[in-house]
Amino acid sequence: MSPPPAPPAPPGAPLETVNTTGHVQLPPGGPVPLPHPPSDPSLADVSQATVAVLLIGPAGAGKTTVARYWADRRRVPTAHISLDDVREWVRSGFANPQSGWNEHSEAQYRLARRTCGFAARNFLANGISCILDDAVFPDRPVVGLGGWKRHVGPGLLPVVVLPGLEIVLERNAARSGNRRLSDEEVARIHGRMAGWYGSGLPIIDNSTYDVETTARMLDEVVTRSIASPPSW
Repeated sequence: MSPPPAPPAPPGAPLETVNTTGHVQLPPGGPVPLPHPPSDPSLADVSQATVAVLLIGPAGAGKTTVARYWADRRRVPTAHISLDDVREWVRSGFANPQSGWNEHSEAQYRLARRTCGFAARNFLANGISCILDDAVFPDRPVVGLGGWKRHVGPGLLPVVVLPGLEIVLERNAARSGNRRLSDEEVARIHGRMAGWYGSGLPIIDNSTYDVETTARMLDEVVTRSIASPPSW
């Protein structure tokens, strides 16, 4: 039996796109380069810049909430990529780090980080900014900045969000599921995050700031980082 005839092309449709899919060419992603600072810093408008930002902080710092708020309100297309979200794509066999850090949880963390990096590079290559968030430690190479730089590129702009311990404990208590940690674990992570002080990375202490104010401060920090990228 012969196949049914193809439907007629809509008026004005290019012939080469009729009855085809995948004809939109997407630029391939590559390492994200350092952003070009404006020739006149006073004219910098970070809301229109295509950037890749890594928001770092302990559980309960509010980094995911701030990242989503910031991404939602930018004047250019912006994606939010949470490493925790990507890690939890694994349903059966999910290796929860809270149950113990071992070769399985490390492998799934590395895989999630590589997946986030691949997504960020492709978004950036197609004109879409990215803000990623992860609890990156200053003293543990496995969950450190090196992997992020390798998977995203030298143009990634890291920013640390680090409120006081009391605030982190309070915010963590409002979390649920895999995202909620014990008070002891939160205190341990927060203590290790203090190592970012003196690292040269920009740090926002949002202990007394609401989400809107923190996002505004993030804009200011990113603007400075574009003009003078931090060494890391």
